[in-house]
This record gives sequence, structure tokens and C-alpha cells, in this order.
Amino acid sequence: MGMQGKVVVITGANTGVGLESAVGVAAQGATTVLACRNQAKAEAAAKEVIQRTWNDDVHVVALDLADLASVRKAADDIFIRWDRLDVLVNNAGGTWSVRQETAQGFEQTFGVNHLGHFALTNWLLPRLRAGAPSRIINLTSVGHHAARRGMRFDDLQSERHYEAMEAYCRSKLANVLFTRQLAKRLDGAGPGNVTVNAVHPGPVRSSFGMDGDLQGFMGFGMRMVRPFEISAKRGAKTTLYLATSPDVAVKTGAYWVRSKPGHMSRQARDDEAAARLWDESERLLASAGYGVS
Repeated sequence: MGMQGKVVVITGANTGVGLESAVGVAAQGATTVLACRNQAKAEAAAKEVIQRTWNDDVHVVALDLADLASVRKAADDIFIRWDRLDVLVNNAGGTWSVRQETAQGFEQTFGVNHLGHFALTNWLLPRLRAGAPSRIINLTSVGHHAARRGMRFDDLQSERHYEAMEAYCRSKLANVLFTRQLAKRLDGAGPGNVTVNAVHPGPVRSSFGMDGDLQGFMGFGMRMVRPFEISAKRGAKTTLYLATSPDVAVKTGAYWVRSKPGHMSRQARDDEAAARLWDESERLLASAGYGVS
């Protein structure tokens, strides 16, 4: 039971890779926290984790990444309920065919996939630092390679132009840039460090994009590729490796595919863009009344 006594928080853990990641850490004895938007689904997922692992130390925290008030409350709940945090897995994500906005008026794909996790991570950092060594894992996608024009800082909220796949790929690029910049900021804490890594889980067969979020050609495309996709259990392998393996205890700031360092796009390796995205994210959160610095 390699994770006995450790507390692991996983966002979007009620389905797919998130659920299998929860099962994986719970099976190793971790206190497992499912941070999810839909409470009924989260409670059902928690029951499934307990049944599959015989570990009843499984809990639910309400987290809606599209509302910073909910993100703030989730961070507070985690602080109150557990006196340590060893692993944070920023797993939740989504894609929307039509441009939508979060509670604070940010474009939904950017707001949920990047900004919400950026805020949650920063608010939980004191707890992660206090109990270091600890680990942060950000789910991204090979799709970040398709964001060929980079972050498009002149239109971060896709107000001038919104195309679902492009917005999604840019949000996944943001996940890698955030990972690299956070690693730089956390560096120098020695062996008692907080590490942060990004993971591409592979083309996973899950409910992603199947909740009526995607219509038309993209929804059709998602259905066409389903037979070629891998199981969520296989998709969770790299996340579990980074969350639990002693082999990666001091590895940080990398992008992982199939439990090995993967190839980042040129845009993802842009240090200037990583620093700028961090500053812009802080500014946007502060403008909404949810400062993290």
C-alpha cells in the first residue's frame, strides 16, 4: 500500500481517466478526494471506487471550474477537511461547440480547462508546500501541437473568433505552459520539493465530448474515432505513474506520454509565452475579484 497516509485530490474524477486514476490511488491506500461538479455522479463514483478497491477512505468535494466562487470554496473545503495534500491531479476538462462563458464571464474552454485549475492550484499550493515532497499533475493533450499560432494573447477569450477545436487545443497548450512556468517558480526547494508535470493520457474512450457539448461535424468525428480509442484504465496509467512512482520523485516541468517524457510543441517550449500566460492569468483572476498572488 504505497500511498497509505497520503491525500490525493483529483478533479473531474467521476468518469473516464479521472475515475480510473481515483481507483488506482485508492487501491494503493491513499485518502482519495473526488472534486467534481455533479454531486450525484461524484457520490456514485465514490461508491464505485470503494467497491473496487476496498478502501473506504474516499470523499467528495463540490467543484465547478466554471465558477471561481466554487473553486475558492473547494480549496477552502480541502484545507478544512484534510491537514495535508500530497498529490493534486488537475484532470477535469471539456470542450463546447458554441462559445459559452463562465460565471465570471471568461470563455468557457479557457476558463474551465486552464483558469479554474490555475486558481485551484495556486490556492492549494501552501498545503502542497507544507507537506512536500508533493506532486501536481496537469492533464493536457497531444492536441496542444495543433495550437500552431500559440496562445493568441490578443484574443484569449475567443471574442473575435471562436472555433471549438482550436479553443480546446489552445487550452491544452495553456496546460503545458502553466506546468512549465509553475515548475520554474517551484524550483530550488531541494528534495522536499513540489513537482509538477503534464500528461497526455492518449486517445481515451470516455464520455468526453459526448454530453451533447459537441454537435455537427465534430460530434460526428468523435463518434467515428471511438473504436480506435484506448480504455480509460489504460489512459490513467501515466497519471498514476506520476502520482505514485518513486522513479519520478524529482522529475518536474515535463510533458509525459505513455509513462515517458514526450515531445512538446515549439509553442509549448516558449518560455516567454509561459511567463506571459502566468501574468495574464493572475491579472484575469484579480479582475474578477479572485486574486491568487
